[in-house]
Order: sequence, then structure tokens, then C-alpha cells
Amino acid sequence: MRTLISTSFVSLDGVVDSPGGESGYRNTGWTFKDLPFDEAAYELKGTEQAEATAMLIGRISYQAFSQVWPGMTVEFAGYNAMPKYVVSTTLKDSDLVSNWGETTILRSLDDVAALKETEGGPIIVHGSANLNRNLSDAGLIDRYNLLVFPVLLGAGKRLFSDADRDKLNLELADSAAYPNGIQKLVYNVKH
Repeated sequence: MRTLISTSFVSLDGVVDSPGGESGYRNTGWTFKDLPFDEAAYELKGTEQAEATAMLIGRISYQAFSQVWPGMTVEFAGYNAMPKYVVSTTLKDSDLVSNWGETTILRSLDDVAALKETEGGPIIVHGSANLNRNLSDAGLIDRYNLLVFPVLLGAGKRLFSDADRDKLNLELADSAAYPNGIQKLVYNVKH
């Protein structure tokens, strides 16, 4: 069984909306504003690229990332080379870009569960706030790689849903605190 890893930049109050500057959110780009850059805080991203063997994303993130990431040949070489799976009920094969490698459309969470049952290494989930909430609620996420930023954003898409569900225990696998206030928290889900 493959490990499904959710990775997120998240505010202290749980917001994951538009961390890199995507349009349409009033606090867009919040990860890079008013916070000194500390390269060590982002080492997790290099570790993820080396560990993951596939990427899972939702339609909205696919449409945003596929316009930018293929041109980031140094920063995202590992991510760009791995196969991608897009979870969408509306995306068509003709909507896929031709310069971002092998991409497969999955139509349901059952398809994601079936993908997890295949041979291969870890699958990383980027962006995709709605997909992350649905995967979490369905019990499909095995690990959370979080970079928690010392900001409160209030409104915005959140990492976790407000579904009334049974308690889910997590086990801290790794953590670090950086001088700029970012904290790395890696949690394994105890199934």
C-alpha cells in the first residue's frame, strides 16, 4: 500500500488559501510577506521531492500549477518529473497540458483509494484545499507535512473540514522551529 502525504503551508488558524500569491484572496502570498526568509524552513520541500513518487492534486490546483510549475525546472524538477493524478469530475483529457509529464484523471475518492493499493512509493498532495478536506474525512491521508506560519488569517480555505467525525489521533514524527517563527510539524495518522 502506498503512503498518501498531505503537504501544506498553513497559518496558525488553519488557513491554506493562496500561500504563494494566487489571485482572488485578500491575503494572497501570505507566506512571503512580513516574514524573513529562512532557507532551512523549506528543506522539507526538498525531502518531499526526493521521497515522493507521484503527485495528487485537485482540479483547481492542477489548473494553477500546470501553468507555472513546468517552467520551474530547477526548484521543482522532482515534482515535475513524477506522474500526476488529478481528482476531478469535470476535467477532460483535452484540458491537460502537454508539457508537465504523465497525468491521469481520477474521478472519485474510490479511485484515490484504489491508487493507494497499487505498488509504488509515497504520493504527495499539494495545494488542493477541498481535496485535502475530503481525503482527510475519508480517512485516506497517512501523513501530514506541515509548515505552520506565525500568522492568523481569519477567513480563507482551511486545511481541515468542520465535519462532525470521530477523533483521529496523530503521532509526531518530526518537528523543528525556525528563527522566523515557522514550525515544521510532520504527523503520521494513526489508523
